[in-house]
Amino acid sequence: MTYTDKHIVNAYAELFEGLSSMNKLELIERLSKSIRSDQSKKEKSFFKSFGAFASDKSAEEIINDIKSGSAFRSKEIEL
Repeated sequence: MTYTDKHIVNAYAELFEGLSSMNKLELIERLSKSIRSDQSKKEKSFFKSFGAFASDKSAEEIINDIKSGSAFRSKEIEL
């Protein structure tokens, strides 16, 4: 854990000291749900990235389209 992370955790811990036991339990429950949903979202977005680009063209045709659409200019550099 970095120094900044430790500082953030300590700051939140100080805020939580003023909460009632019921509020702390509610907070723990919500944090737990948040962790579970974050992991689920990461997995879903990872697997969604496969096949994100769909085309009937071959790889060579796509490469040629990209290259033909690119404009290059030559410029003399004096040293």
